[in-house]
Amino acid sequence: MTDNFTKELNKDMIPVLEEFYSIQGEGFNTGKAAYFVRTGGCDLACRWCDSKETWKPEIHQFIPISDIINRVNKTNADTIVVTGGEPLIYNFDHFCEMAKQNGLTLMLETCGAHDFSGEWNWICLSPKKQKSPQNLYFTKLNELKIIIYEQSDFEWAEECAKKVHDNCVLFLQPEWSRFSDTGKMVVEYVKNNPKWNVSVQVHKFLKIP
Repeated sequence: MTDNFTKELNKDMIPVLEEFYSIQGEGFNTGKAAYFVRTGGCDLACRWCDSKETWKPEIHQFIPISDIINRVNKTNADTIVVTGGEPLIYNFDHFCEMAKQNGLTLMLETCGAHDFSGEWNWICLSPKKQKSPQNLYFTKLNELKIIIYEQSDFEWAEECAKKVHDNCVLFLQPEWSRFSDTGKMVVEYVKNNPKWNVSVQVHKFLKIP
């Protein structure tokens, strides 16, 4: 992210790649209707990323938070899922404050590598090996979700699982582009390590956003 881009940020606006009303397609809250806000900007560049268009934050439009909340209120949604990219490149204190004033439930999907902000009802931590999460996130998360692209990712999953609290739900998610291989890997691993659960990207099977 460029310095010029950072300087443009203010508490009333966030850069948004897309926003839409759909269902949560993965993890603990699979199947729940929610309004999704996908932020622009990410500094991880995962090779299997399915949202590479988020990597260049300067191409994304700054949207007033109030406009986003107004659009949510025009749907039947009672929940917002904030995802990316990496949302917590930005400060979400004001966003969460405004959303909660409107009675909305807030869910966050983050890699945990940046400073924590916002007040969330549910936090899904999806840590990446190239930029480890800050330790604070392991005390706040509700759900740990590890993407499995290759065999070594199971080692990373176990390393992260050692840091979570007792009430955290553990998920392994097969990487989509290699699903014929990763799906089998994950199923066998969970059968042998039943503290883990399988997360499948249901929205991709249903062919919805």
